[in-house]
Amino acid sequence: MESDGAPALRIAVLVPCHNEAATVAQVTADFARALPGAAVWVFDNNSTDATAARAEAAGALVRHAGLKGKGNVVRRMFADIDADVYVLVDGDGTYDAAAAPMMVRRLVDEGLDMVSAARRSTEAEAFRAGHRFGNRALSGVVRMVFGRQFEDMLTGYRAFSRRFVKSFPAHSSGFEIETELTVHTLQMRLPAVEIEAAYGARPEGSESKLSTVRDGLRILRMISLMVREERPIQFFGVAGLAAVALAALLAAPVLAVYLKTGLVPRLPTLVVAVGLVVTALLSFFCGLVLDSVSRLRLEQRRLAYLAWPGPDAR
Repeated sequence: MESDGAPALRIAVLVPCHNEAATVAQVTADFARALPGAAVWVFDNNSTDATAARAEAAGALVRHAGLKGKGNVVRRMFADIDADVYVLVDGDGTYDAAAAPMMVRRLVDEGLDMVSAARRSTEAEAFRAGHRFGNRALSGVVRMVFGRQFEDMLTGYRAFSRRFVKSFPAHSSGFEIETELTVHTLQMRLPAVEIEAAYGARPEGSESKLSTVRDGLRILRMISLMVREERPIQFFGVAGLAAVALAALLAAPVLAVYLKTGLVPRLPTLVVAVGLVVTALLSFFCGLVLDSVSRLRLEQRRLAYLAWPGPDAR
């Protein structure tokens, strides 16, 4: 892509794959057609089928990532590949390559750091009921804590600026990576938009690697960890309030007896209530201290982000 004599944008299409031999060649061809001149990178994550060979035959640049898990593969991709714009997409053939040019154009023209493609499908097979419910529930939790911006938090189809990619910490190891990408964008208050893109069912012979319960629990765990790291006052404040509420529940009958008789018949219960109040105070103070640490870490990430130019400042 060129504009007004400026040098062409270097676009990298990043395709993490594990056993996607049935679809990877078509995905490579579709994105090469949609984004002429873009480099399509397929990172093979310990596949036991012909994923790497078929990707290479279709014209993709193939690398191997040995550390298992999508998050580990994305971390490797972001570290190894140098480009002006990155398009991240799953290799399962469910995402519409025709949306990629618009995503790249909006990213560059509007000076954005991320364009996220919310999945829209009329095919019942595209979304399993458990996945649809889990996506809505987890997206709702993130919106409640970090703010409302994305309807489809778990989409695997996004476009990024170089400064986003090179300053993204990438702690996740598995499918929690989408959650981390979303929360990072919200916490850093980066310019981003969400568009709608067609989403289809997996072709015959292609099998999903997602587990509704297992991966849902891992994503929920990642959200709780990120709340603790990024919103410590909220996290420890809620824990402290819960401890105070339990302490009041335990102490109320003991206090009632004491006011009537002047006696404390259930001393162990009172000791536990006092311990809970002390725990609550410690939790509140931990939240205050860690909030200062979190602000410092956010400033450091912001400086790392500002060290890279945006796609419109080539």
